[in-house]
Amino acid sequence: MLAKTGLATIALLLPLAACTGSKSNAGPERHFPLTGKIVALDAKHQVASIDAAAIPNFMDAMTMEYPIAKKADFEKLHVGDRITATLNVTASGDEYNVTDIHKQNAGK
Repeated sequence: MLAKTGLATIALLLPLAACTGSKSNAGPERHFPLTGKIVALDAKHQVASIDAAAIPNFMDAMTMEYPIAKKADFEKLHVGDRITATLNVTASGDEYNVTDIHKQNAGK
């Protein structure tokens, strides 16, 4: 009888465990326009340090490292490039990257 009760309890708890295992669907990704100047590049990690203008209703102007989503976009960047791009942020805010990069006046 105890074995049947234990199995029944496990069978009831499995669906609950499955529901709590993923936090990646915590909401939609947010997208913000980003403008700034490339001040450093890290090819090993595909990260650009960008002196970015303020993003209204999101963050103040600051220089920080941004992962570049596509290798092809990263490879066309140079220190000194002024860019516009899209900053993509997960709903949790834990992950972000930059896409849709356009140079404004390269190397100046």
